[in-house]
Amino acid sequence: MARKQARRRRRRKAARFAMPTIRLGRIVAPLAAAGIVVATYHLTIAVLDRTISSIEISGPFQRVTALQIEEAISDEIDEGFVGADLDRIRAEIVALPWIDRARVARRWPNRLSITVTEQVPAAIWGDRGLLNTRGELFVTEARHVPAELPRLSGPEDSSAEVARRYLEVRDRLIPAGLDLNRVHLDARGAWAMTLANGIEVRLGRRDVARRTDLFLDVVADIITGRAADIDYVDMRYGNGFTIGWQSGSETPAGEPAGEGKKLLASRGTE
Repeated sequence: MARKQARRRRRRKAARFAMPTIRLGRIVAPLAAAGIVVATYHLTIAVLDRTISSIEISGPFQRVTALQIEEAISDEIDEGFVGADLDRIRAEIVALPWIDRARVARRWPNRLSITVTEQVPAAIWGDRGLLNTRGELFVTEARHVPAELPRLSGPEDSSAEVARRYLEVRDRLIPAGLDLNRVHLDARGAWAMTLANGIEVRLGRRDVARRTDLFLDVVADIITGRAADIDYVDMRYGNGFTIGWQSGSETPAGEPAGEGKKLLASRGTE
C-alpha cells in the first residue's frame, strides 16, 4: 500500500513539472505571414521606385531660377520616385538665397511637384543686409538694395529686436499719418528713430518703452501739424521731452529729470 502511494506521488510530481508542448504551426505561420508582408513591401518599392522623369517647379520667380532649384536637388532626385527624401529636398531648396518656403509632393507615376515662395524684403539691415516681413535677416550682402525700404541698424545679432521695435512703432504711427524711415540701436543700447519726414526722435537707453509711448501718445500729434518746422524730438528725460525746431530754437515740455530747464534744453540724459 505504501509503495502504491509513493508511486502515485512520483507520478503527480512528474506531471506537475512537465514542459508544455507547442505546435510548430503556431510559430511558423506568423513568421511566414510577416515574411510575406516584408517581401511584398520590398517588391512594391522596387516596382514603384522608378526614375523621376520630370520636375514641375512653380512660383513667382524674380531672384531665383528653376534651373538653380533643379541643380540644388539633383543628388536627391537620383534616389528615385519613392526613395527621394521630400523633407531633405525641401530643406535644400529653402537653403537657397531668396527662398522663403517650399512645398514638395510626389505626382504619380514618376514626377515631382515643387512650389516655392521667394522672400519679400521689408527693410535694409546695416549697409547691405535685407530683412523679411518677419524681421529675419535672409541676405547679408545684397547686390541690389531697394532705396525705398526703411533702414534698420544695430549690433550684430540684434536684427530681430530692432525689426520688432520698428514694426511696433510703425503700426502706431500710420494711423497718425506718419511713417518710420530709420531705427538705430547703438552699442550702448541707446535707440534713435528717423521719421519719413526727416524728423529725428532720440529715445536713449533708459525707459525706452515708456518714452516711446509718450512720443506716440503726445508728440506724434504735435508733429503731424508742424512737421515742416521740426528738426528733432529728444525724449531722454524723466517726465518730458524737447522739440528742436528748424530755426535752431528748442521748446521744452514737461519736467526734466535733473536740474531744471537748463538741463531740459540741453542734450538731456540717456
